[in-house]
Amino acid sequence: MPEKIMPGPVDDSRCIREAVCIHTKKIFDSCKDKDCIEDLRFYPKLQYVDVLNRAVSLKGGTAKLLYVYVDVEPVTFNRGCYTVDMRFFYQVTLQAYLCTPSPVTVEGLCVFDKRVLLFGSEGGARVFSSDTCTVDSQCLRTGNAPIAVVEAVDPIVLDAKLVDVCGCRPCDCDLCEIPTFISDYFDGDLSSGEDGRRVYVTLGQFSIVRLERDTQLLIPVYDYCMPQKECSGSGGTDPAQDPCGLFRNISFPVGEFFPPNTVSRCETYEETKNYCKCGR
Repeated sequence: MPEKIMPGPVDDSRCIREAVCIHTKKIFDSCKDKDCIEDLRFYPKLQYVDVLNRAVSLKGGTAKLLYVYVDVEPVTFNRGCYTVDMRFFYQVTLQAYLCTPSPVTVEGLCVFDKRVLLFGSEGGARVFSSDTCTVDSQCLRTGNAPIAVVEAVDPIVLDAKLVDVCGCRPCDCDLCEIPTFISDYFDGDLSSGEDGRRVYVTLGQFSIVRLERDTQLLIPVYDYCMPQKECSGSGGTDPAQDPCGLFRNISFPVGEFFPPNTVSRCETYEETKNYCKCGR
């Protein structure tokens, strides 16, 4: 019996069983970005407005990416190129320090707009299928446009600062443009910050943007892809599920008992995001 072919690189000596035509999405162009978003407007929940007005200082907390609205438009006089407009919605929590040693956790919304230019090729055919749920005027106008896909991780809160209203800028995002499901997520009204003090945060965002189109490709096939791993949790006693068994498999945390001689700097995304663990 010939050796089982697994997904991944293969050498030329492998015997290809057949050539098949598949329907998939082909990536025509993509880009990655590392955005340092400075002075991003923070919209707190109404219950925290008084806390921010009395706060002495702020410290960065955590940020969660809730949703990204994506819009694709063709570029005039530049065939095959498209602009991808994105609006990122974040749930941000900050630590506000008043006159007490313990900080108060403040929750709110931040919005970030971004635009990239990518090549998405051209397509003359309009695709209709039975799994299309809804059709609107926007869908009819952009029937030939490629599909934009945005991949992003939760951002890192780099800085937070308090600013008096008189020093604010007029270009802040309007809360009227916030989708209803984003506002409902916070389970309460958000403050526009017209009275009192405003907060601006700096976020670090990693993202990948790509343009895709449906296409048919001819590919070599070696065999059907059969899973090799057995499903776990189907019954029986698994020693790995025993709490004491799990504890016995954990290495002794020597570093927790003996302070290190040197403290390393946070360099990776995961280390920076969990900055309190960096240096251990």
